[in-house]
Amino acid sequence: MSLKATIVLLGLLWSFQATLGIRFVIDREECFSHKAEYEGDTLHVSFVVIKSDSQWHFNEDGVDLVIHGPTGEQIHDFREQISAKHDFVVQKKGVYRFCFTNKSPYHETIDFDVQLGHFAYYDQHAKDEHFTPLMEQISKLEEALYNIQFEQHWLEAQTDRQAIVNENMSKRAVHKALFESFALIGASFLQVYLLRRLFERKLGMSRV
Repeated sequence: MSLKATIVLLGLLWSFQATLGIRFVIDREECFSHKAEYEGDTLHVSFVVIKSDSQWHFNEDGVDLVIHGPTGEQIHDFREQISAKHDFVVQKKGVYRFCFTNKSPYHETIDFDVQLGHFAYYDQHAKDEHFTPLMEQISKLEEALYNIQFEQHWLEAQTDRQAIVNENMSKRAVHKALFESFALIGASFLQVYLLRRLFERKLGMSRV
């Protein structure tokens, strides 16, 4: 392989991939921005509502997410979603905004992930007709690997959410069982007390 081909191959392997992954707590509204440098790139977006601040409440209503383009136009919106994924092709380069809205009275923890893929082919330097198909295959492989990584992150967030749901359900079940046990013990003591008072009163009346 020539030196020029080696440089082009390394350039492809170091192609630009911008990723934003964050886990944050939202009260009412929270916005994030991500800059797309090139038209035709693909933006992958995912989010999962991980947990609520209240152990006695778990939000099943979800949150809203609205995606705005560089000129303020609405690209896509999600309404009352617990988790969602979306990808779209960048039509205009610039800053894209992602705004979450929480309608629940409780703070919610959200796992949010944005991945922007751009692949530089350097076709002007790849003159070898046998070399160009190789570059295309490497590009497709790299894109597939990033997509797998994106999916893996989303599944991990889903797993975290389910683990927290199961833990909260177990805690509620234990607390409920303890409450019912204490209520039953209290009711038993109350019955014993009332029966003793009743017998004492009857015994007093019989002596008179």
